[in-house]
Amino acid sequence: MNWTERRERFRAQIATDKCVHPGSVYDAMSARIAEDLGFEIGMFAGSVASLAVLGAPDHIVLTLSEFADQSYRICRAGNLALLVDADHGYGNALNVMRTVQELETAGVSALSIEDTDLPQPFGQLGKARLLSVEEGVGKMKAALAARQDRNLVIAGRTSAPGMTGVEDTIRRAKAYEAAGVDMIFLVGVKSAADLEAIASEIRLPIILGSGPKGSLDGYAKLGIRIALQTHKPIMAAVRATYDTLKALRDGVPADDIEYFASGALMKQVTRDADYERWMKEFLGG
Repeated sequence: MNWTERRERFRAQIATDKCVHPGSVYDAMSARIAEDLGFEIGMFAGSVASLAVLGAPDHIVLTLSEFADQSYRICRAGNLALLVDADHGYGNALNVMRTVQELETAGVSALSIEDTDLPQPFGQLGKARLLSVEEGVGKMKAALAARQDRNLVIAGRTSAPGMTGVEDTIRRAKAYEAAGVDMIFLVGVKSAADLEAIASEIRLPIILGSGPKGSLDGYAKLGIRIALQTHKPIMAAVRATYDTLKALRDGVPADDIEYFASGALMKQVTRDADYERWMKEFLGG
């Protein structure tokens, strides 16, 4: 498949003076729905991957191969430009290189590598900490060295805003920018004042994870090009599945359950018309 065209679209989007919300996706159908609804970018988070693939909380127990495989399923389902959160790169700087190679092959348009010390170290339960700036820079440089398609976007992600403060965030962002990353991904910004102070020192396009609420226009003026909206779609899917199965288990007749996708919508998200055409063209219909 042609991954380059969607990567070019992603780069064109972040090169504008606009900010967009990505569609949080977790599988082939959710990616198609996001694309059909006009989302410019899809977002596949590590936490969402853990839920979708393992049914597990976000404790970094998902493997790289599991994450890359699901990313590929999402990418091959359509033409959505996909941003993925590759967490800590599944190990040290050499593991980061492998992570970039696998995700580039899977078709993602952009990926982030973060500077949190993951997985949870022994004896530090509940005490999240950051890597040194030097180790963070090493990971960013390793990610860039492993990239083959220069259209693939590499973002340096940091949780420093909520852990070590504004000054350290700026220091890390500048160090990752100097290392050559394409974007800075901020998580845990505590206030609008902190966001403005940090953004004023960053020259690269910004991805905003958790942080103060604002308008797309307001974000755009700060250099933010992608602003996450949490990951409600997979949670909504869990709620709908739970309620439906519970109703059936409790004896509610299937015909009495009214909240479900129509036949027309199911045909749309499964690309039924394409399969019908292919069967007639290639199977002698």
